[in-house]
Amino acid sequence: MKWGELMQLAGDTPVFTTASLLAGARSPERVRRQLGRWVKAGKIIMLRRGVYAIREPYARRTLHPFLAANALRKASYVSLQSALSYHGMIPEHTPAVTSVTTRRPESLETPIGRFTFRHVNRRLFFGFGEREVAPGQPALVAGPEKALIDLLYLTPGSDDRGYLEELRLEWDVDFDFEVFETGVERTRSPKVTRAARHLHELRDQQGDYTVL
Repeated sequence: MKWGELMQLAGDTPVFTTASLLAGARSPERVRRQLGRWVKAGKIIMLRRGVYAIREPYARRTLHPFLAANALRKASYVSLQSALSYHGMIPEHTPAVTSVTTRRPESLETPIGRFTFRHVNRRLFFGFGEREVAPGQPALVAGPEKALIDLLYLTPGSDDRGYLEELRLEWDVDFDFEVFETGVERTRSPKVTRAARHLHELRDQQGDYTVL
């Protein structure tokens, strides 16, 4: 495989998998050897076995970390603090990208940052959709309602009022409290229900709020 062929196959996507290159009559071993050479040459980065990113300035687009997270773990979506920050609900920058998956939990240190995957039951795998997080880079991201639910569900002590106050949630965003309440009921979690009740109180204390 030649570099021009890789760029043609990868297209405008700055992240790709080995599996996407093995269609047709190509020799898997030859493809893997060539990928290894490009890694050593500094043209591509191996994020994990079988997942690569094209380095700048060779990449046509700068890889968004949410797209990388989706590629690192199939059947996952970005959620918790990462999605809340993306939606403007929390002020802090999140150093790691956190995603939700129905498979085993995992944390990965890669050359482009840290990625964490949290496990949930299959019945709680909802509330996400495809968003264009950067030009030409669609990624699966939880809506603000589900990102908050995932955070409450997966965080020990999340029903503590002090913890919820420290989140400093911003409600002046595209947040639908009816969708949030429906999702809370689906968790069937007393802890999440208590946390949601506290959030109602905290929201009311912050002033008028209009359900969208």
